[in-house]
Amino acid sequence: MDAMNLNSYEKLKTARKNGRPTGGAYIREIIDYPLEFHGDRRFSDDLAIMAGVGFLGEYPVTFIAMEKGTDLQSRMIRNFGCPKPEGYRKALRLMKQAEKFHRPVICFVDTLGAYPGADAEERGQGQAIAESIMEMMGLQTPVISVIIGEGGSGGALALASANKVMILENAVYSVISPEGCASILWKESTPENVAKAADALHITAQDMKNLGIAETVIAEDFDNFSGMCENLKKKLIESVEEFADLSEQDILEQRYRRFRKFGVYNEEKKGFFKKNNKKS
Repeated sequence: MDAMNLNSYEKLKTARKNGRPTGGAYIREIIDYPLEFHGDRRFSDDLAIMAGVGFLGEYPVTFIAMEKGTDLQSRMIRNFGCPKPEGYRKALRLMKQAEKFHRPVICFVDTLGAYPGADAEERGQGQAIAESIMEMMGLQTPVISVIIGEGGSGGALALASANKVMILENAVYSVISPEGCASILWKESTPENVAKAADALHITAQDMKNLGIAETVIAEDFDNFSGMCENLKKKLIESVEEFADLSEQDILEQRYRRFRKFGVYNEEKKGFFKKNNKKS
């Protein structure tokens, strides 16, 4: 079915569909000579986060990807793509290294949300997410994030506080899962309530583009995954080149203004709109 004919709930199910390429698949197709790093230098290595260095065309970059796994065993090892604190701290360690060596950061986001277990809370899950968002907002190197499946809550935002966000056409991005929203609003997470919540939350790629939360929607073609990734790679290279001539202060200012325009309400038009970049 054409992506434009799918409703929000159908796109949510498509974003979660078994067999959809995960973060590691995009790294293998897009990043040349990838070298993965491990560990947060505090506790352990979280396999829900893949991070390292490589080349995007001729440009050295740092890559960070959420990895769900492809079968039951790998999914259990990788917490089904739900990072623990050490995963976010590993990602932040690599981002700070990228800043030191002036490498752009490319993030691939695909998670239901941060890991909710007691052990993650004991090791400071909330602080790790908050620290990642705070540090990303002040990172003096370009950050480009791609939502490749599900972007769930602060667990996704911790890798999407970027200068530019791209999103696949059937991916979703939301402050809360529709199931969680349905449980809060209607006290029952039935398929009907989840579908209503998905519509109300405006979670689709087209919603993100219309609201200015994502700059680019990427067409999906998993039957020709290599060709699809080649197209995405070209767009990423164009984005890296777009920021190449900007100073560190200009990069910070662009990211700041990008987030400041979210949620601006136009009283005259009675609705939310994408504010331009001119200073008021």
